Amino acid sequence: MTATDPTTQSNYTAIANYHVDFTWNLDWKAKKISGSAGVHLRARQDEVKEVVLDTSYLEISKVEVGGTSTKFHLGDHHEVMGRALTIPLPSVANKGDEVIVTIFYETTDKCTALQWLDKEQTAGKQFGYLFSQCQPIYARSIAPLQDSPSVKITYTASVTSVLPVVMSAIRVSPPSTGPIHDGKELGKDVVEYKYKQPTPLASYILAIAAGNIAYKGFKTPPNATWTSGVWTEPEMMDRCFWEFSEDTTKFVSEAENILTPYRWGVYDILVLPPSFPYGGMENACLTFLTPTLLSGDRALVDVVAHELTHSYFGNGITQKDASSFWLNEGWTTYFERVLQQVLHGPLARDFSFIIGAKALIDSLKSYESRPKYQRLVIDFQYGEDPDDAYSSIPYEKGANFLLYLERQLGGLDVFLKYARNYVETFDGQSIATADWKNHLYSYFKANGGDEKIAILDAVDWDAWLYGEGLHLPVNMEYDTTLAAQAYELAAKWDKSRTTDAKDLPFNATDIQGWNTNQLIVFLEKLEVLKPLPSTHIHALASIYGFNDSKNAEVGLRWFEVALVSPAAKDFAQSAANWVVDPSSLKGRMKFCRPIFRLLYQVDQGLAVKTFEANQTSFHPIARKMIAKDLNISDVKYA
Repeated sequence: MTATDPTTQSNYTAIANYHVDFTWNLDWKAKKISGSAGVHLRARQDEVKEVVLDTSYLEISKVEVGGTSTKFHLGDHHEVMGRALTIPLPSVANKGDEVIVTIFYETTDKCTALQWLDKEQTAGKQFGYLFSQCQPIYARSIAPLQDSPSVKITYTASVTSVLPVVMSAIRVSPPSTGPIHDGKELGKDVVEYKYKQPTPLASYILAIAAGNIAYKGFKTPPNATWTSGVWTEPEMMDRCFWEFSEDTTKFVSEAENILTPYRWGVYDILVLPPSFPYGGMENACLTFLTPTLLSGDRALVDVVAHELTHSYFGNGITQKDASSFWLNEGWTTYFERVLQQVLHGPLARDFSFIIGAKALIDSLKSYESRPKYQRLVIDFQYGEDPDDAYSSIPYEKGANFLLYLERQLGGLDVFLKYARNYVETFDGQSIATADWKNHLYSYFKANGGDEKIAILDAVDWDAWLYGEGLHLPVNMEYDTTLAAQAYELAAKWDKSRTTDAKDLPFNATDIQGWNTNQLIVFLEKLEVLKPLPSTHIHALASIYGFNDSKNAEVGLRWFEVALVSPAAKDFAQSAANWVVDPSSLKGRMKFCRPIFRLLYQVDQGLAVKTFEANQTSFHPIARKMIAKDLNISDVKYA
C-alpha cells in the first residue's frame, strides 16, 4: 500500500487518475447502474507495474488496458474500504506516461452510494427516483476509481435512462431549457443524457440523480458567467422555486465579490425526496438539498450559502484526506456566515454562531468516550471509517477557530483579504492542515511582518487543532441582540417551575412574529437548563403547538427538550411518528440520528421497533449510522 490517505487502497502516489469517461445505463427494474468507466491515469514515478483502484460491491465483468482485454484481481473485502482492484500494466510506466484502463461493471444491491426509491417514496408517486451520496468514501461503490480527495478528476458521462438524469457537471444534451426528457414518454422511452465536467473535482462530489424532475431557471446578474436554477419534482416546483429564487444568485454574486469568480459555470440546486441524509451536499454544479429546508418563510435558505461556499472551500480547495476535513467544513461555515453578514448585517452572523454553539456542545458530548473525534485534526488509522467522526465539530469548532484568528489578526476586512489570497493560492489543489498553516504564516509575514507573526505565535495551536474536551480553547463571545427575546422567554419559563400549570402566564402571542432562528434559540436555551416539570412540558406543547410544528428545525429542538424531560415517555411515540412520517420522512441525519438516540434512552423497544420497521426508507449511510447508535447489527441494504 503506497497511498498516504488512510481511507483508500489505491496506488495514487505511484500513478494517479485524472479523467474518467462514464458510459452508464440506469436499470430501473433491477435497480442498478451498468456500463463502463474509462479511467485515464498518469504515472507519478518510474517503474509503475500496476494500477490499483478502489471498488466496493461492484460486479466487474471485464477490464481493458489501452483497448486490449487483460487479467485483473479483486482483493478481499475490507469492511470500510471495499475491495482493491489491481490491474497489471502490459509494460512498465515511467513518470509522465499515460494509460487508459476501461472497466466494465455494474453496481449491486449493496451499493452504499445509491438509493433507489419506489414511486411511493416520491412527491408525485408515479415514478421511481435515484440519487447518490458519495461523501466521504462511497464513490467506489458506483465506479472503480481512486476514491481519495488527494487526487482530482475531470469527467464525461453518457447515461441512458427512461427518466431524466442530472449530474455534478455541465449538461451537454438534451438542454435543460427544452423538454427535460427530450419530448419522449417518461418511464418508457430511453433518452441519452450527456454531461461534461471540465473542472477537476474530488471523487466524493461525483453525483447523479434521476427521476421525474423538472427545471426552472433563476434570474442571474447581467454580467454573470454562470447560470443558476432549481431541479425538483414538478409537484414541488412552486414551493422550491419560491424558497430559493430570492437568495441563491445573491449568494453566488457576493461570494465572487469577496473571493474570486465562480469557476464551475453552473450553480443549480436539486431538491430531493426526504430520505436524503444531509441538509445539503456540495456536488459540483449541482447542490443537493433536503426538502426539510422548505419552511415557507425562507428562514432556512442559508444552507444554500453553505453549499455554494463549498465551491471555494472543499470543491476548490480540498482536504487532502479525512484528517483535514475541518478545512472543508470549518472554512465553509465561517464564510457562509460572512455572507450572512454581508446580506443581513453583523447581528445575523453572530446569531448563527450562537445557534451553532449548541450543536457543537452536543457533538463534543457525544464523543466523550472517543475523545480523539473531538479534535479538529484527527489521526485516522488505516481503514478507519471517517463516518465515525462525522459531527458538527469540524464545522463549528473550525468556524470558531477562524473567527478567533480573524479577531486576533485585525478584523474582518484584514481576514477577508487573506481569504481571497488563500483561495487564489490553493484553488484546484488538495491540501493538509500543515499547508494551510504555512500559507497563513507566509501571508501575514508579507502583510504585517513581525507584529502579525507574533500574534500567530501566541495562538495555542495544539489546543485548537488537537485539543479534546467539551470547551473551545478560548471563550468566544457573540452579540446576543437578536437572541435576547428568546433568552428572556426561556428565563421566564425557568422561573415558573413552581407555578401551577393552570396559572402559567404564557400564551401563543409570546412567540408571535418570531422567525425560525428565534424559536430554535428559545428551545435550545430550555434544553441546557434543568428540565422543566412534566406539566410545563405539556403546557409548552399545548400553548405553542410545538408538537405539531411543520418546521423540521423547530421540531428537532422541541423533541430534544421533551425527550430529556420528566414527560419524555408521554412524547416518545410522537417523536417516533415524527421521524418516520411517510409524508415528511426525516431522512436527514441531523434530525433522525439525535431523535433515535433519545428514543433509545427513553424507550429502547420503541426506538428499535420504529427503526427496524422503517429502515429501508432511510439512505444506506443514515441506516448504517442509526443502526450503530441503536446497537443493531442486522442492517438491510435493499
